[in-house]
Amino acid sequence: MNKQADRDLLDHSNKPSRMLFCLEGRAVYDAAGMLPMFALNRYLPQGDDHPVLVLPGFLASSRSTQPLLRFIQNLGYRAHRWKLGYNMGYSMRLHYGMRDRVTELVNRYDRKISLVGWSLGGVYARELAREMPDIVRQVITMGSPFRGHPESSNIEKIFNLFSETPYDRIPEDFLQHMAEPPPVPTTALYTRGDGVVAWQSTVEVSDRVDVENIHVGGAHMGLGFNPRVLYAIADRIAQPEGAWQPFKPPLPLRPLFHNWYPDWLVNGQEDPLGA
Repeated sequence: MNKQADRDLLDHSNKPSRMLFCLEGRAVYDAAGMLPMFALNRYLPQGDDHPVLVLPGFLASSRSTQPLLRFIQNLGYRAHRWKLGYNMGYSMRLHYGMRDRVTELVNRYDRKISLVGWSLGGVYARELAREMPDIVRQVITMGSPFRGHPESSNIEKIFNLFSETPYDRIPEDFLQHMAEPPPVPTTALYTRGDGVVAWQSTVEVSDRVDVENIHVGGAHMGLGFNPRVLYAIADRIAQPEGAWQPFKPPLPLRPLFHNWYPDWLVNGQEDPLGA
């Protein structure tokens, strides 16, 4: 039996500090930093033409992921939006709509698909991979609170207002199940500077060799434009099918993926990565 099944995988950290939440406006700098990445596109790992589906975050639509889609397409992949309007939280309509979208793209290209999800979109991506591991190549999440608890988010009340299924009505055994990584290679991109959800809820706690965490810094709202996120995504989706290797950036770039946030700025001292 998996040892993870015997312990609580949910994160119970405090929500991010008010200072971090107010600093989410720095996402504009992440967006500005995306522009040179298009010019450097040719120097990044190039694609093999397999399909990639990008899923937006809570209260966002495919418009928020359009720059990321274009970036991935320019690398040589069949990147697609989800075509389901706004992500309004947990909804069976959205869930089945995404399943149909994944199946459609896999049948169209006759190739396994990579799933990239921003925030809540990444939570959905993990569940899709869990349900359809035979056709999902890998999952990449960006600030996705898949181990989240209602108290570890600054937008809990907003989520409960719009979502078809409020957070406190989701059974805890399902949340525990959702916290386990799907049976495909999985990469969690996170930032300790996340002002929306506790960063501890966005990282994997697993002994599997094909499950990893990469610190990318920046704001939660800027993850879809963050140059470090773009570099990591380009490297991850270029991994050959069946020959996945952990992320290892070139030596000169490694400092960019280190944590530079002081503990006094980040609420919740418990570090799941050091456990």
